[in-house]
Amino acid sequence: MIAEELNRIAALEQEERSKYRHRMFVCMGTACMASHSDGIKAALEEELAKMGMEHDCAVCPGGCKGLCAAGPMVSIDPDNRLYQSVTAGDAAEIVASLDREPVERLAYPVESPFFTRQTRIVLSYGGKLNPDEIDDYIAEGGYEAALKALTEMTPAEVVEQITRSGLRGRGGAGYPTGLKWSTVAKAQGAHKYVICNGDEGDPGAFMDRSVMEASPHRVIEGMIIAAFAVGADRGYLYVRAEYPLAVKRLKAAIRQAQKQGLLGSNICGTPFSFDLDVRLGAGAFVCGEETALMASIEGKRGQPRPRPPYPAEAGLWGYPTLINNVETFANIAPIVNNGADWFAGIGTEKSKGTKVFALSGAIEHTGLIEVPMGITLREIVFEIGGGIPNGRKFKAVQTGGPSGGCIPEQYLDMPVDYESLNSIGSIMGSGGMIIMDETSCMVDVAKYFMDFCMNESCGKCIPCRVGTAQMSHILDKITRGEADLDDLASLERLCEMVKATSLCGLGQSAPNPVQSTLRYFRDEYLAHIVHHECPAGVCKMGVPT
Repeated sequence: MIAEELNRIAALEQEERSKYRHRMFVCMGTACMASHSDGIKAALEEELAKMGMEHDCAVCPGGCKGLCAAGPMVSIDPDNRLYQSVTAGDAAEIVASLDREPVERLAYPVESPFFTRQTRIVLSYGGKLNPDEIDDYIAEGGYEAALKALTEMTPAEVVEQITRSGLRGRGGAGYPTGLKWSTVAKAQGAHKYVICNGDEGDPGAFMDRSVMEASPHRVIEGMIIAAFAVGADRGYLYVRAEYPLAVKRLKAAIRQAQKQGLLGSNICGTPFSFDLDVRLGAGAFVCGEETALMASIEGKRGQPRPRPPYPAEAGLWGYPTLINNVETFANIAPIVNNGADWFAGIGTEKSKGTKVFALSGAIEHTGLIEVPMGITLREIVFEIGGGIPNGRKFKAVQTGGPSGGCIPEQYLDMPVDYESLNSIGSIMGSGGMIIMDETSCMVDVAKYFMDFCMNESCGKCIPCRVGTAQMSHILDKITRGEADLDDLASLERLCEMVKATSLCGLGQSAPNPVQSTLRYFRDEYLAHIVHHECPAGVCKMGVPT
């Protein structure tokens, strides 16, 4: 495929769109599908046919619009209307309102802070494109970045562009993307691989799932550019099997890209060839770790291995391998199209660009947001997120999933970036953000995450296998009111030991929720141990032994 062919497809799609006075997008992400949004789409189509308006209005499936708390959602272009909590029974009223006043009881204000305070790059297509159709993506400039990279740039120039942008890996560690790419590009091997890590295992996290469901071609395009830059000839999208809709759309997108000559041999008429496939994970949290993920792709048990050698030098089947997560790849095409300086102009000095977060827990607007690095927690929680429901008070926000920490109220005005979060004992992680009010017991929260890490430990190394079990046992004693101060001291020693001696990131970061709650909510631990009471009233205190 060459530029003329891309332009021809885009022009045909734009012409097809121009036949309709309206385009309705029904959210067909997992959350809205669970609320029967497919029935809403069918009802709208039936009502349009009944009114003889099927040639005036197209009903399209769309990706997640972000505001999951108000789903299922329906948007209407070009009227810029957004409807919330829609049911199939609302279809007749919505269709009748076209070219008239909107249905007031369903209308959601598009000028609300939830939308206006965001800066959408990765989520720019969410809810606005049909994820099942490659032509829809091409009509919005899709694959132009891949064509530009393959026909106008050298691999070294692509790597330099990504390096100058300041993009850091969005999977959690925040490693400079350009540096990782340059390392793989310099590595020697008969083959090289590119892997997209879609094994999103953090409790409360659904960022990557939504991106894969809403913009599968954006992720694929990023992988094509990455493969060209590092010299890879094959790639894998590793996605957990619990994401069937994402898997279905990715597989369909790969077939469509192959049909258009955007994957396979001699892409865009160039010497570059790249094949892509989907591999399913069985849901093991440890397979989010890159060496365990590669073992799983190879058909082995998903367990980490010591490093070095690093995947960049000896990865999948011993060949140099580039691994980035979904959000990282989704940033690549915009950077190539708009330039490194554009991306570097967003965010902070050391944390460039935007970050996608999944807001969940005790917050009004649960859902998906994308904000510039450096925004404060207060802005996220109280402006974009709408604050704490039921008149309750904010207590803490947990970032980084089981590997992260619990951040108290005193840091609400702290900027959200890699360095700031690390400085207070938490991490950016992949982007899960769980908000808690005063009804949460922080000891119970620490126990929940420790139990998660204990159950997800692969068991390969003793510090993680035994240490997490021992910490879970002590936390259980504390929540039952059966622990003493010696147990607390043992818990703190175990945290340091597990953190320092575990083989992989799961064990090394497992103590983080415990250490952060001990640091900021130590009084709650002492209340359980000394006074045998839970200040939040969550834990059932037993008789002290």
